[in-house]
Amino acid sequence: MILSIVVAMDEKRGIGYKNRLPWYLSSDLKRFKKLTMNHHVIMGRKTFESIGKVLPGRTMIIISRNKSFEAEGCLVAHSLEGAIALAQKEGEDEAFVIGGATIYRMALPRADRLYLTQVHAATKADVFFPEWDEGEWVEAQRIELPVDEKNQYPTTFRILNRK
Repeated sequence: MILSIVVAMDEKRGIGYKNRLPWYLSSDLKRFKKLTMNHHVIMGRKTFESIGKVLPGRTMIIISRNKSFEAEGCLVAHSLEGAIALAQKEGEDEAFVIGGATIYRMALPRADRLYLTQVHAATKADVFFPEWDEGEWVEAQRIELPVDEKNQYPTTFRILNRK
């Protein structure tokens, strides 16, 4: 199974502010939906709470250290390894880690692919993607998108595969 990370980050690796995305980018939301549809998405409890609902068409696996945590319509794991095992058990071919920072930090050394949206701005952020070595990755795709009425910042969509 391929373990992929999906992340949008600004120029300072900012990924969130007050438990929300620090921007509105329609093109990024559409890309996220297209990538993750009919797949397992792995996230931490805080990320699940920030989304506020079960994402249709996806199997959501929430990682929580709280052994009594439950979320209706979702699977719960107590470690990244447990979440990966759940996805594999269900026959997943590519599972997507979607945050937050702690889960990204755990998943980054194990990830095979990175679907990166680079937001060309320095936004107000209080949560950051972990430092990573871009030299460990090879770019497979790059798409540049300008600002428009539905996207408040210019962005670059990249797909990076681990060397």
